[in-house]
Amino acid sequence: MSKKADVTRREAVKTAGAVAAVAAAAAKIDGAPWIQKVKAANDQLQFAVIGTGGRGTYHITHWNGLDVGRCVAVCDIDETNLAKAQKASKDKPKAFKDYREVLAMKDVDAVQIATPLYMHYPITRDALLAGKHVFCEKSLVFKPEEIHQLRKLANERPKQVLQVGLQRRYSKFYQTARQMIEQGMIGKVTHVYGQWNRRSLGKTWVPPSWRAFRKYSGGLTAELASHQVDVADWMIGNHPEFVTGVGSIDVYKDGRDVYDNIYLIFSYPGGSKLMYSSISTNNHLPLFYSSRTEFGEMICGTEGTIHITVGSDNEPALAIWFPEPSPKTVEAQKKGEGKKEKATVASASLLGTGKGNKGLPVLFDKDKVTDKDGFLDKEMKFARQWLYKKGVMVPEESKNPVDVQLEQFVECCRTGKRPLADLEVGLTDSANVILANLAMDEGRRVHFEEINKMGLTPAAATPAKKA
Repeated sequence: MSKKADVTRREAVKTAGAVAAVAAAAAKIDGAPWIQKVKAANDQLQFAVIGTGGRGTYHITHWNGLDVGRCVAVCDIDETNLAKAQKASKDKPKAFKDYREVLAMKDVDAVQIATPLYMHYPITRDALLAGKHVFCEKSLVFKPEEIHQLRKLANERPKQVLQVGLQRRYSKFYQTARQMIEQGMIGKVTHVYGQWNRRSLGKTWVPPSWRAFRKYSGGLTAELASHQVDVADWMIGNHPEFVTGVGSIDVYKDGRDVYDNIYLIFSYPGGSKLMYSSISTNNHLPLFYSSRTEFGEMICGTEGTIHITVGSDNEPALAIWFPEPSPKTVEAQKKGEGKKEKATVASASLLGTGKGNKGLPVLFDKDKVTDKDGFLDKEMKFARQWLYKKGVMVPEESKNPVDVQLEQFVECCRTGKRPLADLEVGLTDSANVILANLAMDEGRRVHFEEINKMGLTPAAATPAKKA
């Protein structure tokens, strides 16, 4: 066998043993798959899905796999979408075309809103006024005035849950990345790179689709970038000071008035920045050794970098940690003070470029060895880490973040707990979208303090002077 082989015969034997051990332990932990906990019908949240296009029906399929709620109603103005959603749900919900009829139902505890963006605020407002808990897809609101109005309304109803569909907040990988930042493992976060590139925008973005028109849509910024700008806020730990960017219609000359490609730069206090792109001519993603396409984020710190993506139903979420390479030591620097000048020249030459460190898997708490672990637990964790390092296995989230956010929404409705993606997270994300679009439209640097006066009446925007 070649000495250059990645896995030797000895390693192969070790791999087989470790895989068997990990699989056996996982089976013991998970229990027999045919045993399922059954909840009483009156212990489940009764909810309705308003807006049953692609996203709404997608959520219904995920609700089907959970045992925490029951879909009692679906609503859409499109009869085809409505029929598909009703058929897709295991709960055989009632069908409505007017969302106000749904809100009038006494047996509806909560609503999930997945309508076009321009209808998010009106339905969310009416649902809160009707006493319902609300899960609304991002972006939470469409216009500046809606930010101020929804904040006031929701704060007047603290017992009602308002959660926003930013599922990365519910991903174990993203939560672990944030913990790594808090522990100083990648130093100060100075830059975040985010992209969501699609070679084809597809039929859902082509007129007469609502997404193609500003009257109804926030364009690529709202539908795609909003997820990743929220990630940057979270990882940097602050909100932007200003945003600038360019957008244009270069490919789709079909009557649309939203941009088909955008580039944005968000600047944060202390100099940290988010660079973002969404283009419609190329899928390439320069992360994860180019093994994935379309979307992902890169979190750059002074001591390391994290590549991360939430994945999809068909592809697992991924996160790789690249520790920052240590500066090379120049031999001449060790030979005393007499050769400082020569050493400096050599150092500059050697440090110009270099070989980077190999990426390491981002580990969950269950994979980290601690003093409290028993012998078997430590061996299991070492085995998993070894398999991760060899690429035989990769860490995987135990649940899809889409499912986690739905389960936690139900839990918040039951307990009054504050959602991870709550009102203020959603409103900040909406402000990011609104101001980024304004920056591209007006070709200027837009400061985020501007949102405080946008959408207000003159009297509200300018407080009266004291006599």
